[in-house]
Amino acid sequence: MSTQIISIIGLVLIFLCATLRSVNMGAVAFLGTFLLGTFVFGTSEDDVFAGFPGDLFVVLVGVTLLFAIAKYNGTVDWLVHTGVRAVRGRIALIPWVMFLVTGLLTMVGAVVPGAVAMMAPIGLNFAARYRISPMLMGLLIINGASAGGFSPISIFGSITNGVVERSGLPGNPVLLWISSLLFNTLLSIVVFFLFGGRKLLDRRVTTEALPQDEHTGEPGGTTTTARTGTAVLTEVTTLNTQRSATLAGLLVLAVGALVLEFDVGLLSMSIATVMILLWPQTTKKCVAEVAWPTVLLICGVVTYVGLMESVGTIDHLGNSVAGIGIPLLAAFVICLIGSGVSAFASTTGILGALIPLAVPFLHTGQVGAVGLIIALAISSSVVDSSPFSTSGALVVASTPEDDRDATFKGLMVWGMSMILVAPVLSFTLFVLPGWL
Repeated sequence: MSTQIISIIGLVLIFLCATLRSVNMGAVAFLGTFLLGTFVFGTSEDDVFAGFPGDLFVVLVGVTLLFAIAKYNGTVDWLVHTGVRAVRGRIALIPWVMFLVTGLLTMVGAVVPGAVAMMAPIGLNFAARYRISPMLMGLLIINGASAGGFSPISIFGSITNGVVERSGLPGNPVLLWISSLLFNTLLSIVVFFLFGGRKLLDRRVTTEALPQDEHTGEPGGTTTTARTGTAVLTEVTTLNTQRSATLAGLLVLAVGALVLEFDVGLLSMSIATVMILLWPQTTKKCVAEVAWPTVLLICGVVTYVGLMESVGTIDHLGNSVAGIGIPLLAAFVICLIGSGVSAFASTTGILGALIPLAVPFLHTGQVGAVGLIIALAISSSVVDSSPFSTSGALVVASTPEDDRDATFKGLMVWGMSMILVAPVLSFTLFVLPGWL
């Protein structure tokens, strides 16, 4: 059996073990890298570690640390409350506020599951109190996370653009982001009217303020509180020094990365560290809130893919796809694989694994590289609505118990349908016309 086939079997086993045993895929990938690299392929330790993505590690730690600080000090709550006030209590617009805020969070660096974990309890409490469909609220939160998730300074965007750059492929980070944003926005419009949004158009909500500030202890905070059963939703409604500094830091990150082209990881780590130095007592716990499981997952999978590349598996698979003989069919198969696997596994892991597999095929020039990368990214992320994916599971968990079973079944039907719908639509829009 060739080394290429062995490494492919190893990748399949990594996905199966991680999925069936509910363990971190990155840890299993490191195990596979060590066992196959050392005892089967005879790869040296230096060559194994050469595949470790040090730059990506800094990006993941830096942006998730900054997001953890924004979450802990109440900046995220302030953004949510500001959004609700901006729509003047119109219930029909509340799901769109959740879409927008979740998108902003992932756009500036929050991992998609982290942003959904933050927004789903808030959004589903709103849904229960104001009789909004849990499917409507949950899907807009998930789609919002995907809409912002491919910005040049986001986790998905950094992973995708980093793999594209390292592979020597032409890329367009801004177009990738805008395409994902527009696709998820249009998809959310369909969701809105499909799950009862029309009935919400004439309804309004009012809020009441309570003088307190639970997050930082600084004076001058007020909150609005909504109660559903035993759940209490608290939103910070005023800015204090720490929240203002956090907003300024997020703005500096956006400008520095997008306009001045500073390294996203180093810049976000620097901003987060300044915040920790200024407020050590209220931010020291945030280091533990870094998305370490995601860091482990991504670094493990990318390291294993590096091993596959070193033994020639990437070229072998890419040539096999190209050998289908019909370039457009091969491109569609790649998108279909991405959506099918991602519905049951980590999207971040899929992005790190599948794009390199398509590199040899893309280097042939038979299909536009930018268009296929966009289609693959959308196909792999839209299916996060599956209840077997992290984001979908978070929505189900945040739904009130009476509606939980119905929401699970609804997301299962929707998520499974997206396995086919997302590749078909994204392939038709970005690959078939040949304009990218």
